[in-house]
Amino acid sequence: MLKIKVEGKKKQVWQAKALELEERCKQMLLPLLKQVNEKLDVRLVKTLLDLVLLIVMYRDRHQGLILSELGGQLLGEEHSPAGSKRVGNLLRSKRWQAAEIEAYLWELGQERVNELMASDRDALVIWDESEIEKPESLKAEGLCPVRSSKARRLKRIKPGYFNPPGGRPICVPGFHWLQVLVTGMEGGLTLTHLGWWTTRGERATERRSVEQAVLNKVADLWGRAVIHVFDQGFSGSPWVSALLSAQVRFILRWRKDYNLIGPGGEAKKAWQWFRGKRAKDHKVIWDARRRCQRTVGILFIPVRLPDHADPFWLVTTRPGPGQKSWYLLTSDPIASTKDAWRIVLAYARRWRVEMAIRFEKSELGFEAPRLHTWEARFKFLLIATLAYAFLLSLLRNSIEPWIAALLDTWCHRNGKWSRETPTPLYRLRLALSRLWSAFRPAYLPLLTSG
Repeated sequence: MLKIKVEGKKKQVWQAKALELEERCKQMLLPLLKQVNEKLDVRLVKTLLDLVLLIVMYRDRHQGLILSELGGQLLGEEHSPAGSKRVGNLLRSKRWQAAEIEAYLWELGQERVNELMASDRDALVIWDESEIEKPESLKAEGLCPVRSSKARRLKRIKPGYFNPPGGRPICVPGFHWLQVLVTGMEGGLTLTHLGWWTTRGERATERRSVEQAVLNKVADLWGRAVIHVFDQGFSGSPWVSALLSAQVRFILRWRKDYNLIGPGGEAKKAWQWFRGKRAKDHKVIWDARRRCQRTVGILFIPVRLPDHADPFWLVTTRPGPGQKSWYLLTSDPIASTKDAWRIVLAYARRWRVEMAIRFEKSELGFEAPRLHTWEARFKFLLIATLAYAFLLSLLRNSIEPWIAALLDTWCHRNGKWSRETPTPLYRLRLALSRLWSAFRPAYLPLLTSG
């Protein structure tokens, strides 16, 4: 790792800042640590805090969440087996459950919703699904077939290249993943729920039962105070029925080839309702995915589903040549173009959850752990999730001045794109890793070697 030297007053300033960030992480986790402390030995509670700090510090996509590597980082390479045993004792302990971390994440989400509601801002609950792929694994408990998103990405046709691979989707061993985030129309994210499930073995379950359980939890907590945002993977009458039963507000990206009944009582595919019609309004908005300004038009009509009498509204976008339109089904009434734009801009925030999953896989290495048992793996991934929640907490509302100084000193970049990234989460973790490597956290044992 690149080592950065600071001397004199700067050394004292950054040493104090390193201690402050350690304390900030501890204070964020304090409610969970107190709860776990009632059930575990104090040494295991300290190991839990150590693990969160180490996961932030130790950056390696393929090795970062392997127990032997973390054991070496914890106690030094000479005592790596002892360090690995210490981590293993925490994960194998029967006196605490992964559900305690899950409950703590729900508390973080509740705090964020309260904050948004207190400032009279819309609270968005963004849902998304993914997979943890373990293509080389066979013995891990709970493995089931999942569609490989990596293979799907590699099979995309690239302009100028020939004979692109085709065929049916590729399935590999892995686990299914459901994630829920809370955010506003601006500002950072708050991780609220992260869970994994399987379709095989003793823990086998179904997708809808997992989603329904989370939906019931959110509906009980926040009711109609929040707006749920879903990608088109959730589109369809069964999920809309579940949302209506839970009595929640939602924005759902509808498949363009699914039928809807319009004002005249006729059933048409979603895209057909807007064929040949001009946009009612245009606006220049920021395309977060492609990082450019784009002139977008909108149209909207009242609709209902063929098997439901409840009224909905369908909003579509006209993003320009070569770009796909969105067809957004919402339960919120739309009386003007202002209301329609609010729906479009709220759905645009859903891209943040895609970036969150990308960070968890590529930067935190969520696909790296090599744990055999389901419960130990679940606990370990949720501990890594706490490290991600801490990083998100540093970027909740806006970039504080000290963060800009931290990035400039410990993760300097000359490129304009890197320096102007609105939420530099990757750079923030790298900067924290270098800062805490230079000034090792006081809560961690001192390394005896390496």
